[in-house]
Amino acid sequence: MNTPQPPVRILLCDDHVVVRAGLLALLDSAPGIEVVGEAGTGEETLALVAKVRPDVVLMDLQLGEGIDGVETTRRLTAAGPTPHVLVLTTYDTDADITRAIEAGATGYLLKAERPEELFAAIRAAAQGRTALSAPVAGRVMANMRRPRPTLTEREREILTQLAQGLGNRAIAKALFISEATVKTHLGRIYDKLGVETRAGAVAVAKEQRLLP
Repeated sequence: MNTPQPPVRILLCDDHVVVRAGLLALLDSAPGIEVVGEAGTGEETLALVAKVRPDVVLMDLQLGEGIDGVETTRRLTAAGPTPHVLVLTTYDTDADITRAIEAGATGYLLKAERPEELFAAIRAAAQGRTALSAPVAGRVMANMRRPRPTLTEREREILTQLAQGLGNRAIAKALFISEATVKTHLGRIYDKLGVETRAGAVAVAKEQRLLP
């Protein structure tokens, strides 16, 4: 006789009360899944995890004030192997996907998924298996196949300084070069990465693992 498996324990993290209510009603209809808590902020989530000990945290990325879903995920996964974090969001940019996965998320789902896909992803995440929405998986594969731009050693140095939030003058001082030289290198970096802003350069560099 097969022993029944305990339900997958879920903690919801979303800053929209209506969204949480909808998810709670939806998950209550799913066999083998039990919602043991809900939170509207990253800080609430971190505090609740220690109390209710979920198997999976269903995590939104944008959480209003306080730490966002990526930082919450990073802190959760740094604390131990469980709970697993399954991102559930409307955001599907390369930067968002990369940040979440690098933070330790087990899966990444879009809110447009069908309920059956969500239930399957939750069960997969509970077992530590990767669960990705089809569009997200496509982006991940495309990024893996895309050749990384070739940067010179000096461009990498400047990009690293850029990621630390330094301005042109501070970068010039740190690398013992002129501000004009910094601007020239930034123009080349922007061209190679296909961006127009400092923030864009840093985001792409992180996506493509160009930073140390």
